[in-house]
Amino acid sequence: MQILRRAEYAAVFLIVLWLYAQSGASWWLFVVLFLVPDLTMAGYAFGNRTGALVYNAGHSFLGVTALGLIMHLSGQDWLWPYVLIWAAHIAFDRILGYGLKYASAFQDTHLGRIGRN
Repeated sequence: MQILRRAEYAAVFLIVLWLYAQSGASWWLFVVLFLVPDLTMAGYAFGNRTGALVYNAGHSFLGVTALGLIMHLSGQDWLWPYVLIWAAHIAFDRILGYGLKYASAFQDTHLGRIGRN
């Protein structure tokens, strides 16, 4: 099942990369911003519960979807590259097995425990 799940996220990642290429946005922008969602790990400085909440806010497809909807409804097409970069980051994390966090520990994710036991 894990191989299928990772393949699905790889497909999402490739589709997002294709959409980004079609957007005409700078690949330098993509490279510079790709890891920005990982700044949400700083929430763990305030404990596991806050860390999980902040991390999940930056790593949920719900946030990407909300930004895309806001972009579409407001006609702010300049946001499209940011939506795609954010979606690419999340899909890439899921390929690697990094999921949304539980408040119990950083290693406890909705995809299973990560790291060494």
